[in-house]
Amino acid sequence: MANTIDQAFIKQFEAEVHLAYQRMGSKLRNTVRSSNVTGSVARFQKIGTGSAVTKVRQADVAPMDLAHTNVEATMVDYFAAEYIDKLDELKTNINERQAVATSAASALGRQTDAIIIAALDAGANATQIGAVGSAVSKADLLTLFETMGTADVPEDGMRYIGMSPAGFADLFNIEEFASSDYVGPQNLPFAGGMTMKEFLGFKIFSTSAVAGGKNFAYHMTACGLGVNADVTTEVNYVAQKVSHLTTSMMSMGAIAIDSNGIYEVLDNN
Repeated sequence: MANTIDQAFIKQFEAEVHLAYQRMGSKLRNTVRSSNVTGSVARFQKIGTGSAVTKVRQADVAPMDLAHTNVEATMVDYFAAEYIDKLDELKTNINERQAVATSAASALGRQTDAIIIAALDAGANATQIGAVGSAVSKADLLTLFETMGTADVPEDGMRYIGMSPAGFADLFNIEEFASSDYVGPQNLPFAGGMTMKEFLGFKIFSTSAVAGGKNFAYHMTACGLGVNADVTTEVNYVAQKVSHLTTSMMSMGAIAIDSNGIYEVLDNN
């Protein structure tokens, strides 16, 4: 009977960690290019741009000779572990288990976002938008739109801006961003909570993973996340502690693929 109870506990805890991670773990994971990896390194290929050419009748077609380069992300292992006292489990049961599962998922989610932000920071374009002495303005966003357009960054619904909560709050001062006269009542930045909002073709969101003073605008394909081991959970009973040791873990790494698709947007926060 004890083994049955333990197995039920393990399966339920694993399920709760996965659900919590998917629900509120990472904000950035689905905004970048992702690849499952076997081994310690993820390789992402960057393909250069080409130009269309004409040809005369019966002559050979000239190839574009696209440049192919690789960038590599090193996998790093991360863990989120906690003891759950067996007697506490019997007394509080679901509340205790769910609290630990949510904490583990949140810790791994924050780490996932931190990995991606570090890659964006390291690989951002030398061209910066805005200034550290002022809040992000409509003019800054228009400059960003123009800069990415000039760099031929696709306008395909996969442009994102990750902002600090304070930086995102500053956008409420932009009438075209916050007024239903421009975006309609269904797309107001505060309708339905602080969720991802679209403006000038950018999907804009706030996250504590972004430090104040430097926000990041990027295209989904400009940054890669390698996943060697997705979030998994192991539960072991430690007799000496009369407790279950719950260990959630993952192995990931991120890298900037194309600096022409990543820009820092500065502000005064």
